[in-house]
This record gives sequence, structure tokens and C-alpha cells, in this order.
Amino acid sequence: MRKSFSFVICLLLFSACDQTFLPKPQGYNRIDLPPHQFVKLADGYPYTLDYSESAFVEKDSFNLAEETWINLNYQGFGAKVHLTYKKIDGDQVDFKMLSEDAFKLTAKHQKKAYGIDEAILVTPEGYAGVVAELDGEVPTQFQFFVTDSTKHFLRGALYFNTATKNDSLMPVIEYIKVDMAHLMNSVKFLN
Repeated sequence: MRKSFSFVICLLLFSACDQTFLPKPQGYNRIDLPPHQFVKLADGYPYTLDYSESAFVEKDSFNLAEETWINLNYQGFGAKVHLTYKKIDGDQVDFKMLSEDAFKLTAKHQKKAYGIDEAILVTPEGYAGVVAELDGEVPTQFQFFVTDSTKHFLRGALYFNTATKNDSLMPVIEYIKVDMAHLMNSVKFLN
């Protein structure tokens, strides 16, 4: 009796599984991107610019001695745009030194980058700038600098505080690149 009962249970178990099991595909994060809206940077800096409402301004904690360095923190995306400003004085800090430093910082990523596309731009205020887009698993995908080449130099770089692969972050990267392009075109140096 016990053998026949076990046989019936096994028969029921095998007959109940008529579907083939397929593993579920790995899920993707849902990323809701708000519309692009901008606000003016508060007074107190030697420059003005428009930045995204999706970000908040925080003091840069990397170099506390530099009071004009700020981060635009996209907290919801785990991203920051680091903005570093230097006054060109011609003696200790000159345009050549600052631009070479900006190019060296971009070039440091050549080991991991599939490619680096650089472009020269002129802003509506007549300032010169360089934009660098980096492809691959690099910590910064977009960098720029804007300068009047005589008194002011502003550099920006996008960083993510996550181990997520860049291909998964691509919608956010593209979103912030639009914000950064608007930021560059709105820069105005004071004095």
C-alpha cells in the first residue's frame, strides 16, 4: 500500500509539471528623468551660470581652501558635476598651465576609455571652451572647460558614485550632458 501511494504521488508530481522552466531575464532599473529646468547660481562666486533644478549646489569637499569650487549634486542619480574655478593672474596661474592641466586630467582616462572626442566651442558670451566626451567604463564621461583666456578659467567634470556600468547609466549621462551644455552656454564671468 505504501509503495503504491508513493508511486501515485510521484506520478502526480511529474504530471503537474507540464511547463518548461525558463529563468527570468535580469531586470533593468527604471529611471524617471524630469524635464530640463534651470535656476541661476546664487551670488558670491566670480561667475554666474544656470544649473539644473534636479541638482543642488554644495561646497566642494576635496579642496576646502578653494572657496569657488562647487559640486552640482544630482542626488537622485548618484552623480555630481565638479566645478573648479581658477583666476588667471599671469604670474603664478596662467592660461597655458590651466589648459594643459585640464587636458592631462582628461588624458588620464585613456587606459579605460574606448575613445575620447574633443570639440572646441564658443559660448554666447564669446568665451572659448573645450568639451571632452569619454566612451567606455571610465569614472567621468563628460568634461569641459570655459575660459576668457585672460582672467577666468572654469572646469567641469561629471562623476557617478556607483559601480553600475556606464551602458546602464547612459540615459542619465545623456540627461546630465544636456544640463552641462546649458550650463556652459550660460557661464558669465564677473569682473
